[in-house]
Amino acid sequence: MASLACANNEKYNQMKEAAAYLLARTDIRPRIGIVCGSGLSNLAEEFTDAESFQYRRIPHFPISTVDGHAGRLVFGYIENIPLLAMKGCFHHFEGYSLPICTFPIRVMKLVGIEILIITNASGGVNEKYNIGDIMLLRDHINFPGLCGKSPLNGANFTDFGPRFPPMANTYDKELREIAVRVADEMKINKFFHVGIYACVGGPSCETIAEQQMMRLFEIDAVGMSMVHEILVARH
Repeated sequence: MASLACANNEKYNQMKEAAAYLLARTDIRPRIGIVCGSGLSNLAEEFTDAESFQYRRIPHFPISTVDGHAGRLVFGYIENIPLLAMKGCFHHFEGYSLPICTFPIRVMKLVGIEILIITNASGGVNEKYNIGDIMLLRDHINFPGLCGKSPLNGANFTDFGPRFPPMANTYDKELREIAVRVADEMKINKFFHVGIYACVGGPSCETIAEQQMMRLFEIDAVGMSMVHEILVARH
């Protein structure tokens, strides 16, 4: 047990080193973080007064290997609101452990992030959905987690959260209501849905039988990322 605690102390120190590296190089202090998934990195191009850091330059940070993931942390503003965006995330199928995949989320917390918006490119399971639609998560099913694969495995980071974090209210009700209201104001209801997301391990896509099973579970979309980061953010 002592060795586990020592390993956790080392990882925590690495997170603090990464956060200190960033805070020493920017005066921007965001409370809102955004994870830009596959093909969505252009959102950070909308930032004003942007300050960008390559993952490879940040101490202990993993490096993106998937196409469409630029591999940069970007501090900046949209309408004078300070933000921090991850241009690219990490996947277990790339060969990274789940704690490494979620390392940046811990660093974001240490930088000062309190609200996290996570995006990805998913596959539609709900047959009423079309390519390009937007789905707001109201809940998820974590298939790897049900099989014992979790970024929270091992000694608990007590400085961040409890051993058994509750997941019942993971997706903030007030934020979801804002998102629904904005979709209505933008008149994109035809392309906007609220649904249940399933996380799978990848990198292979689902079989026909697996898709049928997911529909029985009333799953609306499926992907290979996002939930691990959500678990750690909730923690």
